[in-house]
Amino acid sequence: MVHSISPTLSAKEAYTPGLPREFVAETFGIAIDDVAKLGSAENPLGASPKARAAIERAPLKLDIYPEWSSQILRTAIAQKYGFNPSSVVCGAGETEVISFVLRAFSAPGDAVMMYEPCFPIYHIFAENENRVPVYVPTGADFDLVVDKYIATLRSSHPKIAFITNPHSPSGRLMAEPDVRRICEAAGTETLVVLDEAYIHFTETAGGIELTRDYANLIVLRTFSKAFGLAGLRVGFGIAANAELIRPLLNIKPTWNIGHAQVLGGAAAIEDDKHVERTVRLIVDMRAYVAERLGGLNRFRMVPGSRSNFFLLEVLDPALDSTKVFEALLRRGVIVKDGSVSFRGLGDRYLRIDVSLQKHMDRLVWALKDIESGTSSR
Repeated sequence: MVHSISPTLSAKEAYTPGLPREFVAETFGIAIDDVAKLGSAENPLGASPKARAAIERAPLKLDIYPEWSSQILRTAIAQKYGFNPSSVVCGAGETEVISFVLRAFSAPGDAVMMYEPCFPIYHIFAENENRVPVYVPTGADFDLVVDKYIATLRSSHPKIAFITNPHSPSGRLMAEPDVRRICEAAGTETLVVLDEAYIHFTETAGGIELTRDYANLIVLRTFSKAFGLAGLRVGFGIAANAELIRPLLNIKPTWNIGHAQVLGGAAAIEDDKHVERTVRLIVDMRAYVAERLGGLNRFRMVPGSRSNFFLLEVLDPALDSTKVFEALLRRGVIVKDGSVSFRGLGDRYLRIDVSLQKHMDRLVWALKDIESGTSSR
């Protein structure tokens, strides 16, 4: 009998995406516009208007292969940040770039390091490729204990060290000096991968400029969040050291990015107004929901998130994350059950998106309803 090269490839689906609104509306008889989808960290204001216009007005050339390196998009990204296009690689979402990095910079049996909990794609892809995940536990309230991270880095000698900044699922932000410390500790044998999928919501510049100082650093970003292009699937990696990019270009599928992705991404990268509107909404609603959840007794919003989501802790021992997840679904609120979605998070936490006020209000109502023990609707 023919078998796959890795037992993990034959296992059940490892990544758990957020449920669609249609499922909840149909299952529980709730109007679809009333369903609060707070489990996928999508942009509540929708797609970048500039990206939408660029796609709508341009011929998509459905019968013609796209330029294989996505040069137009790479050039737009490079110009935005003051780099050469040779410093950029594009993928069908940032997740595809993660797969390139794992294949290009580690071999089967090599260690790949990350915090626990973390974005599950890191360890899922690593395990699927027969790499060995090495986990660094977070501290109290998911503090990113950098000294412990560096100690593990030095003891395990990973080929790749992932940092998500801000961290998922907690939203905690690692300060720039700590990112520098990690890059310096990694030396010449470890590639530091700084995943900045949610960086816009921190209202900081992020770490792209740091790649000019560290030849072992690559920064990953996505168009799915602040730019609102989750359905288009566009992401990129950028490094001042173009020697980190060349193997990624060679390992990627030849035509991995289509015409619409290139045009949409190149337009979105210049849509500062849409990003600013999105960030302002998220920052305002993050404070809004924090204030309204402060009076709950059976739940606690974990402090410190700088992202477009936060962790909710289940304090009542009679409840767990799955019970609350299911109770929220019955009330038209979709979140992420930490026990299913994040390795090592356990059954006391749910990750919840920050979104429009009407969705935040529904979330607060639903949690208060669960807390009071009243009916499900």
